[in-house]
Amino acid sequence: MNFGMNLRMDFEDNKKNKKAQLLVDLKGEPGKDCNGFCRFCYFRKANSKDVFPFGCKHCTFQIGCDYCTYSVREMNGNFLPLPFVLQQVQGALFFNKYDKVNITGGGDISCYPFLEELCKYISDMGLKIHLGYTSGKGFGSLDIAKNLVDYGVDEVTFSVFSTNEKLRKEWMNDKNAKTSLECLKYFCENCEVHCAIIVVPGVNDGKELIKTVGDLVDWGAKAVILMRFANKIEQGLILENAPIVEGIKPHTIEEFKSIVKEIHETFGNKVRVSGTPLYDPVTNTPFAIAHEENILNKLKNKIECEATIITGNVAYPFLKKIFDETPVNVVKVNKDIADLITAKDLEQINLKELSDTVFIPPRAFVHDRVAEEILTRDGEKRMILRGIEQLTLDGEVSGIYTKKEAIEFELNAFNELIGMINFFGVRK
Repeated sequence: MNFGMNLRMDFEDNKKNKKAQLLVDLKGEPGKDCNGFCRFCYFRKANSKDVFPFGCKHCTFQIGCDYCTYSVREMNGNFLPLPFVLQQVQGALFFNKYDKVNITGGGDISCYPFLEELCKYISDMGLKIHLGYTSGKGFGSLDIAKNLVDYGVDEVTFSVFSTNEKLRKEWMNDKNAKTSLECLKYFCENCEVHCAIIVVPGVNDGKELIKTVGDLVDWGAKAVILMRFANKIEQGLILENAPIVEGIKPHTIEEFKSIVKEIHETFGNKVRVSGTPLYDPVTNTPFAIAHEENILNKLKNKIECEATIITGNVAYPFLKKIFDETPVNVVKVNKDIADLITAKDLEQINLKELSDTVFIPPRAFVHDRVAEEILTRDGEKRMILRGIEQLTLDGEVSGIYTKKEAIEFELNAFNELIGMINFFGVRK
């Protein structure tokens, strides 16, 4: 029986332990099931009444599916009752073998009222637990963190923002900031903790960021990912809620990259540092192969046909270099993250720049039919296709890869893309 919880076996190809994880989605929604919105939350101020579908690769004959209508807005409904969760966990374990259970949700899982009971149940089955993205705002006492560790929690992904209690209270709406940080410290000392920090200019960057990362290193955190604060449509706010915070100008792409580099140079010998939308100083991703001339030359020699690749601001300079002096031209729209390109972005493209074969980002929020209508509205016949699902590694996943593994990942992806170009493109 399916009560709407997304349960699946997630084989995380993390190169280090390749363990099968059962992903348990507790549902819940931002702002409602997280003790209130953080000031910087991507979903704050989003209109939940007049919901419209973007269209996406999952849509079939009509524009709109659950993913591009509701999931993109994290409109998941309330947290699931514990009996429903337990029933589906038990059912999943009956048919498949797992090494760990990854508990996640649209709300903050630290606010799930039955989290301790759920973890104890899973622990009694002999399985370890990964607490997915949580801010700790729901932990009312340090004893909760201690109990969770006793119940098998050995990995935690924690949204930190700052180790400054005052900033957490103000910017994360964290009424129990001291307790949240105590729990974080305990997890760092007893688990593998991956910390996420959304960096807001003039608030928790600069000396505050140095202090926060320094605290996390002292406590024993294993990894820190810096996440650029988005406040404009072109930075990814596609839910008609920009700006999230008035008067704040986010870091540019290059400014943010410099921050990641500085933190890595300061703490990289003690903790793995990466950033999103860029970059990972260890793997040199995204698009590590853009810096490998020998690899680039071999790839370019394989390209036999003309095509156009549409992308965003972050990927553009890398793809431009990778496909330089080939029959493939790269066109960008004013959206930093290619996966968040919508129909409105495609409408701004100069159609004269397009070849007869056009690749759009596979995860772009636009229906296939709409994309074709927009990109052929000048009367020219063009084949509109979605490209390879993932050409490179984002900072959120690159931290478990070595540089060699990251390059191998990209090589496989680009070889697949070039195969599509040579098959669907027009021979030069």
